[in-house]
Amino acid sequence: MSDSKRVLFLCNGNSARSQMAEAFLRHVGHPRFEAFSAGARPDSDVHPQALETLRRNGVPVDGLATKDIAMFARQTFDFVISLCDRQREQPSVVQGADMIYWTFCDPAEPAEATARAHAFDDVFRGLERRIRLLIAVNSRRTVSAPRLVSSDASHST
Repeated sequence: MSDSKRVLFLCNGNSARSQMAEAFLRHVGHPRFEAFSAGARPDSDVHPQALETLRRNGVPVDGLATKDIAMFARQTFDFVISLCDRQREQPSVVQGADMIYWTFCDPAEPAEATARAHAFDDVFRGLERRIRLLIAVNSRRTVSAPRLVSSDASHST
């Protein structure tokens, strides 16, 4: 049995925010965390600018693909993290997990290319901060019993 935490990131289209979150958590959280992403109405492809943003930040993009949340209905997760307000409105098909809401603006919305690039960078930075905090808060270190230290000088090395 694995001790890793299973995390599912949700966003309506599963093409940008949730894909970046999945890839980043896989990159920095493995093996303590298993990351997945899905959407209620997934787009056909991962947004090219999401892939570009990840690559530019040294995050592998291998295996990223949009997925429907229904494919995870019978799986268990420790955390389900919604990244957009539209997903918050959808009833979760994943039961028993702690539900977390991190609302980020859709970085694909700006029509102008420079504004869109900045939006992707801003979302990536926000996800990076929150995911690092999630890892820190949920990473338990095994603490060994305190070791007795002798004050007797004859036992020093």
